[in-house]
Amino acid sequence: MDKLGNAKKTDFESTLSQLESIVSRLESGELPLEEALSEFEKGIKLAQQGQQRLQKAEQRVQILLEKSSVAPLADYDNND
Repeated sequence: MDKLGNAKKTDFESTLSQLESIVSRLESGELPLEEALSEFEKGIKLAQQGQQRLQKAEQRVQILLEKSSVAPLADYDNND
C-alpha cells in the first residue's frame, strides 16, 4: 500500500465490483435456488465489508480534518 492508501481503495473497489456482479446474477433470475442463496449470503458479507471500510474511511477523514486548521464541519444529515 502506498502513502495514499491505494491498496485499500483497490480492496474497496474489488469488493464493490464483486457485489455488483452478484447482484446482476441474482437479478437475472436464472440461478437455481441453492446457488442464489449462496450468492445472496456472499453479497451480504461483501456489503458488510464495504460498509465497514466506508466507516473507517469516514473516521480517518474526520480525524484528519480535526487535526487540520480547516473550518469546522457540521455533522452530515442525509435526511435533508
